[in-house]
Amino acid sequence: MELLKKSHIRALAVLVPVVLLLLLACYLAERRPSEFDGGALAAEWETASEEVSLHEFDPNTADVFELCALGLTRMQAVSVVKYRAAGKVYRIKEDLLTVYAMTDSLYRVLEPYIVIGDEYRLPRRGFERRTDFCAERERLHLRPMRMDTVRGEHLREVLGFTVRQAEAYDAYVRRRDGIRSMEELRECYLLCDLADTLAPFVSFAERAAADPYLRPVELNTADSAALRSIDGIGERSVAAIMEYRRRLGGFVSAAQLAEIPQVTESNYEKILKQICCDSCEIRKIDINFAAPEELGAHPYIGARTLRRILKQRQLKGGWNAIEEMTEDNILTQSDAARLAPYLRFSVEQK
Repeated sequence: MELLKKSHIRALAVLVPVVLLLLLACYLAERRPSEFDGGALAAEWETASEEVSLHEFDPNTADVFELCALGLTRMQAVSVVKYRAAGKVYRIKEDLLTVYAMTDSLYRVLEPYIVIGDEYRLPRRGFERRTDFCAERERLHLRPMRMDTVRGEHLREVLGFTVRQAEAYDAYVRRRDGIRSMEELRECYLLCDLADTLAPFVSFAERAAADPYLRPVELNTADSAALRSIDGIGERSVAAIMEYRRRLGGFVSAAQLAEIPQVTESNYEKILKQICCDSCEIRKIDINFAAPEELGAHPYIGARTLRRILKQRQLKGGWNAIEEMTEDNILTQSDAARLAPYLRFSVEQK
């Protein structure tokens, strides 16, 4: 009986604190203010003004004292002003949520009273169809834009593009490796409706193709600047062409540009009219003595072909002509035809 009483006492000693903690938690949960109740907002609004006066305001022009009178804390009001001082503009109401220290609950209260001025808000869809576009251009401070170099961030500042629109535009430019004509501008779904209206206010780089009397660019000796001058070749294409040229040892034919992923089909036809190839500039590989690394780096020699070449060369000692390599089943007829200009067959002198 005495043992039973001691066990009961130990159980109670554990159970009572647990029950008390549960009761305390329930009490605190009931006292915690809801996200939407006045208690939460009261704690949030430690304002510089004793009275909160909700009224229409423009976050682009309101000063710290007006913002505090609306119920913002000093920190929140200063953050709104700092946002503007950094060169940012509140284009839509939701931009206020990007301000440091702004909370969702406070924004819900302020949202009905936010008014974005005409000089700051995003252009309404269809503004490009207005007859007086020059007045709209002056209001937006629009300047002539080089569409082959302009970036989405500039379109955000000048035309009021959203972040998503600017990112989509930049992605289109990267995919096309630049916009070089009104036709390409119209193909961008974000600008297709604006293209004709914007035509007087945009420009494109002057390219070599514009002058029919200019000599074509020799593909194997051209530097990056010469390649960039070709209509249809952008910054990404230049780097890709020069790297592929290095791996090949030079271009035998201009048609080999089609093997480069960065050269799009639409640009390929334009490029062909502006270039030429000098086969004397080709760098050849000595198939009988070249190191495995040199052979394997060539884009026309795959891993399987490389293994066959090394194995047969070790057994046979080399070849005198490309035809012998096809007879040994190392190269197919098509592989031999495109690889032949890049091979040299030296014979070891004894």
